[in-house]
Amino acid sequence: MGVVGTAATIVFVAAMGIAAAADLRYRRIPNWLTAGGLVAGLLLRGITGLGPLLDGLAGAGLALAIGLLLFVLGGFGGGDAKLLIVVGAFLGFEPTVGALLLIGVLGGLLGIFEAVRRRAILPAAYNAAGMMRRWVSFGRKGERRTLESPGAVAVPYGLAIAIGGVVWWFWGVPVL
Repeated sequence: MGVVGTAATIVFVAAMGIAAAADLRYRRIPNWLTAGGLVAGLLLRGITGLGPLLDGLAGAGLALAIGLLLFVLGGFGGGDAKLLIVVGAFLGFEPTVGALLLIGVLGGLLGIFEAVRRRAILPAAYNAAGMMRRWVSFGRKGERRTLESPGAVAVPYGLAIAIGGVVWWFWGVPVL
């Protein structure tokens, strides 16, 4: 691993750690962190060449599409969507696909843990089923549920994004 790869690892892990801690404590991910993380990820990729920069842009674009969709559907907060873009910028396109799958699994496990902790597993399952019916039917069936809906179990999804991103960084990504 070269100097740029080491720097990218340090910046990425630090950004994900700060984001996870902020989401756990304040249930918010600061804009300065997501904007700075996006710029840092793309700059570090750009140092290594145009190809890695374009790959980082493609990863950020994929994460933007997924994050925006989940935000619009009410299943994700805005900070979560922006943090996902940072992950895509650092990882690049192909690794972002794998990271998204891992993040989804971790987020689901976090949601189950939080529902059990609050003793709300049945209402949470009912709400999730209604949300899925709505998504699958493109809004024709099911209730429009959001994170602000009564009985909704909101989770610090930034934690799942941070852990999934860092695990994928070390496990599924060749470092710069």
